[in-house]
Amino acid sequence: MILSNSLSKILIIDFGSQFTQLIARRVRELGVFSVIISHKKVNIRTFTKQNVSGIILSGGPLNVYQKDKFSFDKRILKLRIPILGICFGHQILSKELGGRVKKSKHREFGLAQVTKVSNSELTRNFFDKKNKNEVWMSHSDQVSRMPKNFRIIASSQNSKLTIIENLKDKFYGVQFHPEVTHTNNGKILLRNFLFLICKVKKNWSSKDQKINLIKEIQDQVGNNKVICGLSGGVDSSVVAQLLSKAIKKNLICIFVNNGLLRKNEELQVVNTFKKKLKINLIYVNAEKEFIKKLNNIFDPEKKRKIIGNLFIKIFERYAKKIKDVKFLAQGTLYPDLIESKSVTGSQTSKIKSHHNVGGLPKKMKLKLVEPLKFLFKDEVRKLGLELNLSKDIISRHPFPGPGLAIRMPGVITNEKIRILKEADYYFINELRKSNLYDKIWQAYAALLPVKTVGVMGDNRTYEYICLLRAITSQDGMTADFYNFDKKFMQTISNKIINNIRGINRVVYDITSKPPSTIELE
Repeated sequence: MILSNSLSKILIIDFGSQFTQLIARRVRELGVFSVIISHKKVNIRTFTKQNVSGIILSGGPLNVYQKDKFSFDKRILKLRIPILGICFGHQILSKELGGRVKKSKHREFGLAQVTKVSNSELTRNFFDKKNKNEVWMSHSDQVSRMPKNFRIIASSQNSKLTIIENLKDKFYGVQFHPEVTHTNNGKILLRNFLFLICKVKKNWSSKDQKINLIKEIQDQVGNNKVICGLSGGVDSSVVAQLLSKAIKKNLICIFVNNGLLRKNEELQVVNTFKKKLKINLIYVNAEKEFIKKLNNIFDPEKKRKIIGNLFIKIFERYAKKIKDVKFLAQGTLYPDLIESKSVTGSQTSKIKSHHNVGGLPKKMKLKLVEPLKFLFKDEVRKLGLELNLSKDIISRHPFPGPGLAIRMPGVITNEKIRILKEADYYFINELRKSNLYDKIWQAYAALLPVKTVGVMGDNRTYEYICLLRAITSQDGMTADFYNFDKKFMQTISNKIINNIRGINRVVYDITSKPPSTIELE
């Protein structure tokens, strides 16, 4: 993000939480400009110049006594700027002001009930009529003694000091995560902090975001040529349209068919972008090259890295043919980054290597352009509408860059690809026919590396298990399974088994995220 000095902003100091960007996203939704900065890069002298109206301290995986692993400049506390500490940020704020933090006797992970103790501007309209609320906890440490001049606003069964405040200095600490959707009225609490406590004015919208991103692209690439890795999905489509608005004459889109796409996807992409949108597009059929490289590869991390590396090699190969290309643009989103590595340089846990982040080669000839890397999927969809992309493109379910490779655990073969393409095709078509497609965040079929005995026409079969997954979500960071009725499940199971040779059993995944991820690998 461009750090505009003129705009009044909320500064979010990141301590490595996987939810930090969610805080920024909620602030943006409330119409206020926000900036994330790593705790390692905070420069106290720039605060007043940057017109900071409020500070939010994020959560994180550390504890407050690991001083060698995080930094906090206590001079921040003397700037007379309102501060909200969330989870780990709550603990830092308390400790630095003279309170005490210790290991909890009872850890809290997941939903917990908090009860109101005192009135506060921070919690106006936050509690229900019984002065209670359900919030999302994720901590094993807790504040055991309040700093001087603080008071208790709310408590939970296992955390007496769940919400505390210093009214005079406008310091607030909450042990839970108001930024996640699981916390009831979490957005109300953040709204109160912004408008009642920080007194900030609305200054941000989707239109501002579009203008900001176009300027960022122009500033980054100048007059140089840019290759855009186009998959036809929502993210890369929005990137291509952004680039087209910013540097149309120097844009070349490359669509690589890696043999792991959905059925007929290559035809749809070429037709949409080359014929309808008139974007300069090169189609590369690299099916054999990818499948050969993936031969006998079991490990999902190796799959992602092989695919990521090969994509880059192909882009670099074409960049050499085109000449004078210096940049590669791709549709990396924030959930891709946070699962692969820390975005700001703060400590965080690696979940898996996304092919376009952790799966990229260490040495690349092209510099990356990733204009969407601080956004979530639904924000990207709104941006796409602002860029006049059609609803057909904007409403598509997410599809992973490695494609079907991570939806068939174990060895990849041409036969398994054929089976899986058909199963996915029948599943998605049935969702559309039943008017369920737009109610679901993401749906797909997967092929499990297990064969089971079945019986068809009095004959024994020994074929694969097809797993179906459909989830609801707002941002991809958390998700729940979609609850189909029995009739739909019977219909799709019968269609897949009756029409696709190679599958004799269908199962449905009812696991949420967390503890699972959305994709299988």
